[in-house]
Amino acid sequence: MNDGPAAGGGRAVVRRRSAVAALVAAAALGLVTGRFVLPPPAGGTAHPAAPSAPATTTPASTSTSTSPTGAPGAPGPVTTANLLEPVAFRPEVATGRIHVTDRYGDGVYANAACTGEKTLTQTLGGPGAHFRGLTTSLRTDPGDPTQAADQVDQVAREVVAEAPSPSLAQNFTERLLLEQVPCQEEPPGHWVYGRTTTVRLAPDITASWMGTYEGLLNTTGRAPEGEEPCGGVAVLRSGSHYGVLEVHACLGTAAMDRVVRTALSQL
Repeated sequence: MNDGPAAGGGRAVVRRRSAVAALVAAAALGLVTGRFVLPPPAGGTAHPAAPSAPATTTPASTSTSTSPTGAPGAPGPVTTANLLEPVAFRPEVATGRIHVTDRYGDGVYANAACTGEKTLTQTLGGPGAHFRGLTTSLRTDPGDPTQAADQVDQVAREVVAEAPSPSLAQNFTERLLLEQVPCQEEPPGHWVYGRTTTVRLAPDITASWMGTYEGLLNTTGRAPEGEEPCGGVAVLRSGSHYGVLEVHACLGTAAMDRVVRTALSQL
């Protein structure tokens, strides 16, 4: 995502000054509000944020459920309004402690132990995605401001994009989910993902998530039955929108299910 040099000496100076001014303004606003939005690359097209819609959560008594509305998946381009907000983690995490950082582009999109260090574009192609980091610290990775410098400060990280069609989005989510499945079996003592839980709000609005279990609970090579997870990973799809949500906050089954449903209804 490095900008190329601008054509013409005079215009290059103007663009560099404009870029510096934009970054200074964004940092000042972020310090006041706890929300950081990085400007798009010079010469690129900004992706405008639509007005935020209230997230809805449907409690679940089983691992799979269907919304009675049968509403179709979200149409149109993905914007920051489709991304998860800090309020989704209340009451487990105080929302006043969560800082939001957004960027658009490419990058790693899930647990590298399962997927490798591939970027989303390397895996699926496409122009890029919306990345959102939810952290409890302003110290972030110099290479990716949506990732906390210290993993204990990461509440969650979401990567969302749009496919040309709902059928292709379904194909993408199936591929992204399959990349996580190998981490459901690990040597005893190593952290491991639990079984896959499916959430279905409508035929075209679905999610699959797996809880994370620490190595002390892994005595057989698989996640233990009857134990609570500590966060997890979810693959989401709503119409032509798709994404991956990593939850680093130590949420149990009920809280994970609630957060995944909120992210899915927002998508």
